[in-house]
Amino acid sequence: MTAEPILVSGATGNVGRAVVERLLEAGVRVRAAGRTVESVQAAFGDRVEAVALDFTDEGTWRGAFTGVRRMFLLRPPQLGRPKTQMIPALEHARELGLSQIVFLSLQGAERNPVVPHAEIERWLRASGASWTFVRASFFHQNLSTTHVSDIRDRDEIMVPAGHGRTSFVDAEDVGAVAAAALLRPAEHKNLAWTITGDEALSYTEVADILTAELGRPVRYTRPGALRYGLHARKRLGMPWGMVCVTIAIYTAARLGQAAGISADLAQVLGRAPRSFAEFAHRHRGVWDPTL
Repeated sequence: MTAEPILVSGATGNVGRAVVERLLEAGVRVRAAGRTVESVQAAFGDRVEAVALDFTDEGTWRGAFTGVRRMFLLRPPQLGRPKTQMIPALEHARELGLSQIVFLSLQGAERNPVVPHAEIERWLRASGASWTFVRASFFHQNLSTTHVSDIRDRDEIMVPAGHGRTSFVDAEDVGAVAAAALLRPAEHKNLAWTITGDEALSYTEVADILTAELGRPVRYTRPGALRYGLHARKRLGMPWGMVCVTIAIYTAARLGQAAGISADLAQVLGRAPRSFAEFAHRHRGVWDPTL
């Protein structure tokens, strides 16, 4: 294993977990960070160095960042003000020697200054660290996590994306790209990869795929931003900051900004991305435990 650990923030999430597993497969020493040490240990056992990292709690910074030169950076969804909630921690990490940051960004972040990812990208460009932006499109997994109860319990997809199309991508594919950038930093230095699937689907088409897979009608209700916001806050329990960020993301999709298809994933990984239909078949039990 390498003498210095690679730090993976958000290690227990869909993308972070995929990054950790790819790094471990490569024989790399991993420092996996989550909300608590216990949550990380529950996910990975003793295969990683488990640490707690809270970007808003200075008391967790030194233990996470000391001795680290490479990092996978994920913005916790509840932190919508990076300037005050994240960048001070990253500046501290730079002072301790952090020199490469692979950041999970958002497809189109360079054109959407409203999303927090754009502010983090601006800071990284000026930070003096080597950076790689993994600008991911909407994850398959968001439909099996954030929106799972809508589909499982109410047979509906309720997002304010209108008739816009989205080039969905599997979080495991995104994690594999991020791990490649950490393992081969010279090849990815100061590059922005747009990581998408190889097809752009409307949410009506997503509902049709789920209908066929689950054997029951799933409908796409096309709510407006206000109706969605109230639903996300009251029914899904999202904090208001996350509600606002997701409205911005779905508005971009409604305006056609999430439909772009990129070949970057194939260029980095040497294979095609996993399709939403594959994902829906593999995880259909999430939406119907009887299957």
